[in-house]
Amino acid sequence: MPVPPARERIRSERETVTGRWRSFGGAVLRVLAVWAVSSLTLLVLAAVLPDFRLQSPGGDSLTRTALTAVLGAGAFGLLGALVWPLLVRAFLLVPALVLGLLVFFLNGSLLLVALGLLPEGRGQVALETAVIVAAAMSATSSATSAFLAVRNDEAYRRRLVRLAGRRARRAGAAAPRTPGTLFVQLDGVGHDLLRDATEGERRLMPTVARWRADGHHLTPWRTDWSSQTGASQLGILHGTNHDLPAFRWYEKETGHTLVSNRPSSAAELQRRAVARTGHPGLLADDGASRGNLFSGGADQVALVMSVAARRGRDTRSRAGYFAYFSDPANATRTAVSFVAELLRETGQALRSRLRSENPRVGRGGLYPVLRAFATVVERDVVVAAIVGDLLAGRTAVYADLVAYDEVAHHSGPRHRDTHQVLRSLDRALALLAKAARHAPRPYRIVLLSDHGQSPGETFLERYGLSLGDLVRAGCGLPVPRRVRRTRSGAEARESARVALHRPEDTDGHATSQPVVLASGNLGLVSFPDMPGRVTREELDRRNPALLGTLANHPGIGFLLIRSAEHGAVVLGRAGAEHHLDTGRIIGADPLAPFGPGAADAVRRTDGFPHVADIMVNSAYDPATGEVHAFEEQIGSHGGLGGDQSRPFLLAPAELSPPVPAGAPPLTGAAEVHQVLRRWLREAAETRPAGVPADGGVRVAGEA
Repeated sequence: MPVPPARERIRSERETVTGRWRSFGGAVLRVLAVWAVSSLTLLVLAAVLPDFRLQSPGGDSLTRTALTAVLGAGAFGLLGALVWPLLVRAFLLVPALVLGLLVFFLNGSLLLVALGLLPEGRGQVALETAVIVAAAMSATSSATSAFLAVRNDEAYRRRLVRLAGRRARRAGAAAPRTPGTLFVQLDGVGHDLLRDATEGERRLMPTVARWRADGHHLTPWRTDWSSQTGASQLGILHGTNHDLPAFRWYEKETGHTLVSNRPSSAAELQRRAVARTGHPGLLADDGASRGNLFSGGADQVALVMSVAARRGRDTRSRAGYFAYFSDPANATRTAVSFVAELLRETGQALRSRLRSENPRVGRGGLYPVLRAFATVVERDVVVAAIVGDLLAGRTAVYADLVAYDEVAHHSGPRHRDTHQVLRSLDRALALLAKAARHAPRPYRIVLLSDHGQSPGETFLERYGLSLGDLVRAGCGLPVPRRVRRTRSGAEARESARVALHRPEDTDGHATSQPVVLASGNLGLVSFPDMPGRVTREELDRRNPALLGTLANHPGIGFLLIRSAEHGAVVLGRAGAEHHLDTGRIIGADPLAPFGPGAADAVRRTDGFPHVADIMVNSAYDPATGEVHAFEEQIGSHGGLGGDQSRPFLLAPAELSPPVPAGAPPLTGAAEVHQVLRRWLREAAETRPAGVPADGGVRVAGEA
């Protein structure tokens, strides 16, 4: 239930005051920590340097000496804060080389002055030693300050803005007058999840909650049957996802398996989409694509799979990593956060095991590293790239933040482990909104997702066998005693592989065996030795028990098969059938539990040239929202059933509503593409009455 506006404003003001106090408290703690380290440095140097002392000629107790060090460090720090800026300004006309040599002398002189302020002449040091002591104190205090600021978002934002601002000034482009648009994709965050995370007493995403209170309209949309990033993002960025039946699928004419997030496959999918639409994509006009599978036609790309195999400094997917980690401060911040995420995942996995939580999947092996890569490295690199785009004033930016999706696969969509991820995403959005205020043009921030996630035990865990085992049993083939578990973490795994410049995985399939692939709770069964799309009649002659074995299994919701007599047919349990071409239904409609629109989604996929011989959707329980993934994921997406098919759009009030009043809901990624293109046209036609010299940026949703 939405919070009343008055109450929402009071809460927002309270959070603002609380945030300011926390910021002030954090600054005080950092000052005290730097002061303590500087004092300790003075004590150590006084003990090892023969002509430097912090005691009176007659000697002092350790306590008195420590107090003297504290006073000396405080005086030196205060003088540095007050006097140093004036000295630097006074020496602006001095040649840089001379000023560089003077720095050490000036720093040592400040230390002499600071020690001279100590009572009873306790601070004694020679000038040449003062230079050494001052340099050591400056180094240790700077290192301490940098380390403490590593996890501080505000300090991080200021640094990103400063670095990106330098690049923007070097570019020297004139500031555009029309608004720019930033599209941020929160991978895997469903509509209902976002709504719940921004409402109630304990909101996980206060920044997004403020945007909603400010008038942003939150709109659900319905994915295609293939509810996964490849299909959704290709449709959103390029206007079509025709012939993309799943996250991974087998193509008989080439004998290859295409996987949406592999560089070669992504490049081929993008080529097909551009050929079909005749348009380069959503971002073709001065756009930037960051962290996506596809470029959207943008000239500026970083961490984009479809261009990862290209050569050239500006087009390689890894260029974004090089640009980010070339700054030591960025590398330090991300390295510390990476280690913290590794420790967090280790602790959360141990807690889940000790509490015997169910459902649960294995979280060992490389998964902790993959999680830290997705939630820290990719996030930091993409956010830094977006800040650069904002400061450069690009017309349109589309970026994907994948952190939530990766964690939810292994912990569950609404598990406590994902709460921290949602909070970190919210902080990243707040950082981007603040950075946009420094941009040379106003920006509208649009949030959206590519799909949601549905919970549930895996098919293997629930029934003790995999989909591949079930297919082999139905074909009369031997079933191995030990099941080979499907590798999880595929999306983050491929991104990490590209970042490390590792070759792609290859999939080999024996032509005499059925090829069984999984995309969440969507399964695909192909028979390589049978050319073309196999019909129901051919399968019944060759493997008469197969379709019945699959359709009547309690973990299977429905099958899609092509019939020579009836066309596209959906099979369910107990002989139920839904003939999609004629609308005839025999028995209980197998598609009824999946809600309105399911028949249209399945019918559309049936028309794809590379649809599998048998398409298998797991069972779905409308009461619990649970599905059964054919992969090792307890939060999954890829087929029909539950929240996975219901992502969201969150847009500022000044943009036209995504769906006119009384119109049917948005269905399919291609329709979302048309909405985003309309918003870009509206921005291009907007002529602000006046923009102040500093850019006058007001990010929608920010006061």
